[in-house]
Amino acid sequence: MLQAQIFIDKDDLLGTRPLYEFIMQLLINQNVRGATAYRGIMGFGVNQQMKRPDEIFSFDEPPMMITFIDEEEKVREVLTLLRASYKGGFIITHPVEQFKA
Repeated sequence: MLQAQIFIDKDDLLGTRPLYEFIMQLLINQNVRGATAYRGIMGFGVNQQMKRPDEIFSFDEPPMMITFIDEEEKVREVLTLLRASYKGGFIITHPVEQFKA
């Protein structure tokens, strides 16, 4: 199995739609096994500029991470579809193993 993590800003849009909603709907439409969207309380990217969206008078965009897991072929297929629509963000993948008791 493979896990993908997609790092974006909460306020990123694809057209007029929030990007995180677009991505989650894409994952549902592709029958991905499971996904979760997380809103970060603090973060920074390649520009090394700290974002603190919860501080008073902050205009920073909240960081987000969407993570999903499925078979490797499915994950790579979905990421290819995503990249056809959206080139931004930062995406990583890594192998995972499902724990069964």
